[in-house]
Amino acid sequence: MQKVGSESNQVLRKFVLVERLKNNISSHMKETSLRVKRILLHWSLLLFCTGFLLGRALILSELSPFAIPFFGTVLFLKKERAGVAAIALLAGALTTFEQTGLYVAVGLAVFFVLYSILTNLVKQNLKLLPVTVLAASFITRMSLHTFASEPITTGTMLMVSIEAGLSSILTLIFLQSIPLLSLKKIQHSLKNEEIVCFIILLASVMTGTIGWHVYDLSLEHILSRYLVLIFAFVGGTAIGATVGVVTGLILGLANIASLYQMSLLAFSGLLGGLLKEGKKLGVSVGLFIGTLLIGLYGNESGLLINSLLESCAAVGLFLLTPNKAISKLSRYIPGTKEYTQEQQQYLRKVRDVTANRVEQFSHLFQALSNSFSNTSATTMMEEEGKRELDMFLSNVTEKTCNNCFKKRHCWVNNFDETYDYMAKIMTETSPNGSLKDRALQKDWERHCVRSKKVIDTIQYELGQYHANIKLKQQVKESRRLVAEQLQGVSQVMDNFAKEIQRERENHQIQEEQVKEALDDIGLEIGNIEIYSLEKGSIDIEMSIPYCNGRGEAEKVIAPLLSDILDETIAVKQEECAAYPNGFCHVVFRSSQSYVIETGVASAAKGGAWVSGDCHSTIELGAGKHAVAISDGMGNGERAHLESNETLKLLQQILQSGIDETTAIKSVNSILSLRTTDEIFSTLDLAMIDLQDATVRFLKIGSSPSFVKRADHVRMIEASNLPMGIIEEFDVEVVSDQLKAGDFLIMMSDGIFEGPKNVENKEAWIKRKIREIHSDDPQIIADLLLEEVIRTDRGQIEDDMTVVVTKINRNIPKWSTIPYQNKNERKRA
Repeated sequence: MQKVGSESNQVLRKFVLVERLKNNISSHMKETSLRVKRILLHWSLLLFCTGFLLGRALILSELSPFAIPFFGTVLFLKKERAGVAAIALLAGALTTFEQTGLYVAVGLAVFFVLYSILTNLVKQNLKLLPVTVLAASFITRMSLHTFASEPITTGTMLMVSIEAGLSSILTLIFLQSIPLLSLKKIQHSLKNEEIVCFIILLASVMTGTIGWHVYDLSLEHILSRYLVLIFAFVGGTAIGATVGVVTGLILGLANIASLYQMSLLAFSGLLGGLLKEGKKLGVSVGLFIGTLLIGLYGNESGLLINSLLESCAAVGLFLLTPNKAISKLSRYIPGTKEYTQEQQQYLRKVRDVTANRVEQFSHLFQALSNSFSNTSATTMMEEEGKRELDMFLSNVTEKTCNNCFKKRHCWVNNFDETYDYMAKIMTETSPNGSLKDRALQKDWERHCVRSKKVIDTIQYELGQYHANIKLKQQVKESRRLVAEQLQGVSQVMDNFAKEIQRERENHQIQEEQVKEALDDIGLEIGNIEIYSLEKGSIDIEMSIPYCNGRGEAEKVIAPLLSDILDETIAVKQEECAAYPNGFCHVVFRSSQSYVIETGVASAAKGGAWVSGDCHSTIELGAGKHAVAISDGMGNGERAHLESNETLKLLQQILQSGIDETTAIKSVNSILSLRTTDEIFSTLDLAMIDLQDATVRFLKIGSSPSFVKRADHVRMIEASNLPMGIIEEFDVEVVSDQLKAGDFLIMMSDGIFEGPKNVENKEAWIKRKIREIHSDDPQIIADLLLEEVIRTDRGQIEDDMTVVVTKINRNIPKWSTIPYQNKNERKRA
């Protein structure tokens, strides 16, 4: 046993040592990578190499338009690195021949002097820079010709002007491309202009490698083809061809013998971009094909072999390039997958920040709501009520007992008894000022020598006391209303934050399944995007070939999707193609499981034009539908305005996203607070869910509702006082389950209480509803209103409104297509 234990310990020690070794190696590699980056950034090695090659770069074997623009750009962007750039340019120029080194040295000095003078005179340095470069290049070249005693001909002036103009243009190009040489992360995606400027810079740098050979292979050809491979793989056809043209053009200007390279690089970039789906191997094949096709125009086989070997070297470098480095470059090229992911990550950050901010506001409103509706406020109100009673009795005592000779006897020796007597008198005094309890009055007369004066004073002060109490109650109700409103706003903002944070899921597998199903029935589609597959909120966009008005989306695709997703899918939007060979864009969304039909019949009291009853049907979104009836107190225009205002408030609050219970409480508080008149309204609200046909009834002082299913009629009622009578009340919610074919009958009290000579109105209404044999809700509403008026001998004693809602199953115009995949058909 000891031997086994020692062996296991040795194995464990070896495992720990191996893990430590792996961690040390990975940490060492990270440190090495950071050190390399520090060297490139802090010692300006990358900048020095770029300047060295640009100092060697020539056009037409004698023009050097790269040196002065590079120095000027570095001086403008990073003044502390200008010395490194100048040394690099001079070192590179001295490796060519004496005249180029002299031109670069003199040109840098002339530019520095001009730039120093002009920057002190003009503040707009950016606009001044290209002009200064042009002037420095022109003055330097003309001065060298003058000192060399060379004749200045028209051709000489033309070449000097071309060199100066190119220098000025290259300055603008370098201003956009040199910042990209930094290894720091670029905070934005590259524009097409920035990409082209960067390619021009790289091609200019490669021009400095002209004349360098490795085993008779031209280094400039290898690097240029490698550059084309990288950008064709990253950016596709357009970027690859562009890079080929720009690079080949600049190399051709530098060396006339390499002018054919422009065709080779452009064609290779085009083919490489077309074959980029084959990964690195496909892009490499594109380069080989381009090399062979362009090389066939040559007369010597040796040139073709050298060209193929140069392409092989470029492909070798390309294959050795880490995918991580290529992926980093891809993030800045528009149209690439990495660029899209980078943009999505940015949008995700913006979304999260927005959601967090909305959540903070939600928490703020929740905290404010709690501060208005905390339990300590109730305790404070009770204590304040006792304090108000003490103040009231103290005020009465001051007016009646201060000059009484028995004051000490009542308020010192018998304080509790006197206090209780006066509190009872205050409680038993009626609003009209009379004391109800005669026994209490006689006991008080025996206790107090000034009993009548005290009672009269209490009756006088009591009106002001009740007014003060009512005012405080209104303040309390206002606090409660504000608390409920803040709570509702907090809930809405919290739901909104959750909606913002909901990410679009990747439905690639489902997209492939839908494509396969449509291919199986012989219908080709161009593109499909699935945004949501959540039950009840499916969202799919699709591009289909031009259907020539045959309605394939509605007749074939929507039924097929309904069968696959086990939910009714309908065409919500369709944009037909403008030409026969184009594609139609179609949007498919979830269709509601149920639809409703509504019939309304109403009559005003005495046959008047304006009824105090109002009704409304409200579409709330998310598959919910509300039906409401409000009956204002009384009749006529004032009652109509009151009930109409109630429904408007309710509709606006419900559509804001606040739940129906809070909405009704808010409307009730508003009605009770906004006026001192006793104006009340009833409210009968039914919230119907069109996905599962459930219904929630909120009845505030309203008449019962009825549900008719075939020949069976049942009544639904709830006990709630009308709105505006009391400030605070609990809403009783009644839920029910409806089915397809059911009728929901809602009515005002004018209908339910209309038959005066009927004792059991509930049974009478049920019987009348049962006797109506019609599937049209409008006919049912008309017949029921007519029956009530006939029963009352044609008299309309009150406003009457009846709303009949029929629940129907939502059956699409085209039925679903049973779908079987290939595996199911094989098993069958």
